[in-house]
Amino acid sequence: MFLPATYNIALLLMVVSMLCWGSWANSMKLCPGYRFQLFYWDYVIGVLGGTLVWGLSFGSMGESGLSFLPDVASVSLNSILLAALGGVVFNIANLLLVAAIDVAGLAVAFPVGIGLALIVGAVSSYLVSPSGNPLFLFGGVALVMLAIVMDAVAYSKRESGNKSASSRGIVLSLLAGVLMGSFYPLVAKSMQHPPMPGPYAIAFYFALGVLISTVPANLILMRWPLDGKPRVDGSGYWKAPFGWHLAGLLGGTIWCTGTIANFVASRAHLTGQPISPAVSYSIGQGATMISAIWGVFIWKEFAGAPRSAQFLLGAMFLFFLAGLGAIALAPLY
Repeated sequence: MFLPATYNIALLLMVVSMLCWGSWANSMKLCPGYRFQLFYWDYVIGVLGGTLVWGLSFGSMGESGLSFLPDVASVSLNSILLAALGGVVFNIANLLLVAAIDVAGLAVAFPVGIGLALIVGAVSSYLVSPSGNPLFLFGGVALVMLAIVMDAVAYSKRESGNKSASSRGIVLSLLAGVLMGSFYPLVAKSMQHPPMPGPYAIAFYFALGVLISTVPANLILMRWPLDGKPRVDGSGYWKAPFGWHLAGLLGGTIWCTGTIANFVASRAHLTGQPISPAVSYSIGQGATMISAIWGVFIWKEFAGAPRSAQFLLGAMFLFFLAGLGAIALAPLY
């Protein structure tokens, strides 16, 4: 399988992860009026399909460890269960996140939800596999925490005339963040069980956990939506334009690409490089910056917001950039 041989390559993979995790939700914007629960069926197919594409390509080349299919066959039961459980936890978090995007928009749901996930995931991943300068790592996390608060306040100012939507969007984002930060330590632990499975095989079992848990979880959300809208009619899936199904598959594939890039980067410490899951995950969650840029500058989600909200958004970007910079330096010092 392919694994990064230098920190520069690993850092490039983490940047790819950040770009993919922060951009996949744009595919939802390509389906105006399409309920996110219906979109999600195609999304999870894209996630699983992506693991097979990358596993059979990059996961089957190079001289590090086993190639993809033999690695999948040799993974221990403990690793499979941990990876699949990580997929279940992620999936519930992601369903809450897309509900939050539907209510509050990209520029709010991602910085609040994924920013909180960064804090939870970085701390817990560091406890599982400590590596990197803790001062830089947790100093960066603290700066991100301040950025989250600023974004949440900016959102409340934007929704000052709609307290119900404001509260719903923040609550869904926070719930998503707590769970989203909890899946990565499970994945990190799954790669530490003998015979030390590779990231491509773990990503496959992770995706299976996502797919299996989607059936009950998404059916529940179709019957009892969290976005305050009426129940979702399943027949709408078959009536949707073909392009909307392609958008869902594309969104899942983009997210999966970022995830595999992140898992692979986190294994660089096994080839003699100073990377840890905490650092890889934290830089990947710079996706919050990417999604906020999409939401603010492309989709104009804060158009017409008070000047104070605009000021807070600017400060939020600065604090996020400073925090991510500190986290990126953690492995080097």
